[in-house]
Amino acid sequence: MDFQSLKLFLDIAQSRSFIRSADKNYMTASTLTRHIQRMEEELGQPLFLRDNRQVHLTEAGEKFLEFAKQGWTEWQQLQHKLSPLHGELEGELKVFCSVTASYSHLPPILSHFRQKYPKVDIKLTTGDPAQALHEVQSLTADIAIAGKPELLPNNIIFHYIDDIALSIIAPRVACQATQFLQQSPIDWKKIPFILPANGPVRKRIDRWFKEQKIKEPRIYATVTGHEAILPMVALGFGVALLPDVVIKHSPMNNQVSYLNLPSPITPFELGVCVQQKRLQEPIIQAFWALLSKTT
Repeated sequence: MDFQSLKLFLDIAQSRSFIRSADKNYMTASTLTRHIQRMEEELGQPLFLRDNRQVHLTEAGEKFLEFAKQGWTEWQQLQHKLSPLHGELEGELKVFCSVTASYSHLPPILSHFRQKYPKVDIKLTTGDPAQALHEVQSLTADIAIAGKPELLPNNIIFHYIDDIALSIIAPRVACQATQFLQQSPIDWKKIPFILPANGPVRKRIDRWFKEQKIKEPRIYATVTGHEAILPMVALGFGVALLPDVVIKHSPMNNQVSYLNLPSPITPFELGVCVQQKRLQEPIIQAFWALLSKTT
């Protein structure tokens, strides 16, 4: 089993698609399939199950995934140590963040890194910020921009980059939510809320519900991620608590209004996360060192 095959396996496990992985590695899907079949023959177990929509790891594939990640990482480290141009970093850095963070906080960080290490490829994946720590812990991402949880896992290092303020927003169109908001005092139990599924923002709104003694809030919808919540508010489905940076960068921010609250909601810390044990890896170590100097 060669290291190229390990890399191909990891690409498929991440993309869940033979076709996309084949295109990424400049080969045909049939050639990629032969690589995986040879690996499966050596292991004596199928690694993937395919249906019409997606590729799924088998139980054996899940176990092999951890080995492949570790093996590929160690191979990259060895390549760097044995390189005649030792010190000139090459390879890839897998970064995970929210869509908003990809243009609000990530560009200046990556700009400095790209200038100093132009041969390192940046593989950026965006998604629900509440999943950022999981992406790092599962080794799907090398680093991630994330809100600092109340309890940071022992194996995670967090580098602070900003405080993220939060606001409750309401629709500007006439709807049931705006009707209830015009009452005095506001009966918050009747107001429909659109909530993030989990993460620091969800914890802030749950805490706010308790402070306002709202035992059974009216929840219109629970949404994964933050960016999709604001359009739902703009369309009149309810109100929401969102980071100000998400509101500011949304193309629909002129269709919502900020609500004045009797007490402000505590901001949360935004930062870059990495597994502590991975700081010894050359590319991650270089990124972390540069991060400490620029933020």
